[in-house]
Amino acid sequence: MILITGATGVVGRQVMELLLRERATVAAVTRGSGQGLPDGVRAVRGDLFQPRWIEADLAGVEAMQISPRATGPGLDELLKLAVAQGVRRVVLLSATTVEHPAGEARFADGFRHAEDLVTGCGLDWTVLRLADFAANALAWAPQIRAGDVVRGAYGRAVTSPVHERDIAEVAVTALSADAHTGTIHTLTGPQPLDQIEKVRLIGAAVDRPLSFHELPPEHVRRAMLAQGLPEEVPARLLGSLADYAERPGPTTTTVSELLGRPALTFADWAGDNASAFRS
Repeated sequence: MILITGATGVVGRQVMELLLRERATVAAVTRGSGQGLPDGVRAVRGDLFQPRWIEADLAGVEAMQISPRATGPGLDELLKLAVAQGVRRVVLLSATTVEHPAGEARFADGFRHAEDLVTGCGLDWTVLRLADFAANALAWAPQIRAGDVVRGAYGRAVTSPVHERDIAEVAVTALSADAHTGTIHTLTGPQPLDQIEKVRLIGAAVDRPLSFHELPPEHVRRAMLAQGLPEEVPARLLGSLADYAERPGPTTTTVSELLGRPALTFADWAGDNASAFRS
């Protein structure tokens, strides 16, 4: 059995669906009722910030996918429970900022701490350091459904956004076989893009001319907080964008090397998700 944390996120859902296609037995940790999980996935209900409760559910688990945001301060204890219950393999979703700093250091430090715990826990491990998710552009969907202008800060911030399907395919291979044991993979999309170009590509996918309108970062921060978002969200976003406006995020060929095919582009992602941006 393979256990997925962060199962309701864009990567977790893709991983579960791919595993199910391979007829793997899959369980997902959820704080809720488990509604909305793919058919065939067993819901394991509880809060991993205090994971002692999950000990019995780890019996029979061969591999785990770890999202540090889902485990929080409970990661160390979860890994110790996994070792005690005979779990063999762990795949950690980390971030490129561990190796390529951007934004506030506290966020990269959190991922670095998670990597240290995973690589030192005694399980076979693989670390996936992930670039900016292409799916982060879904935050623009309400603006695009309402009009032709996306308003935001740091339009010239450059990243190489990675498609969640590529992340999931690499994660499934690491969860299912030994080939990636003891390795750290940095996964990015194939093409550096600024936010202005991302908006243009979404416009091409929905057959509408879209544009990006620059706003002061503090204006964006206040607007996000007024929507009820926790302080961490604009802090993560704006800190990283400020640095990526000065120097681009990394671009690697790792996805194509591991999967034996070209990495999916942001244009591919926009086409896959065009319905989210149509009114």
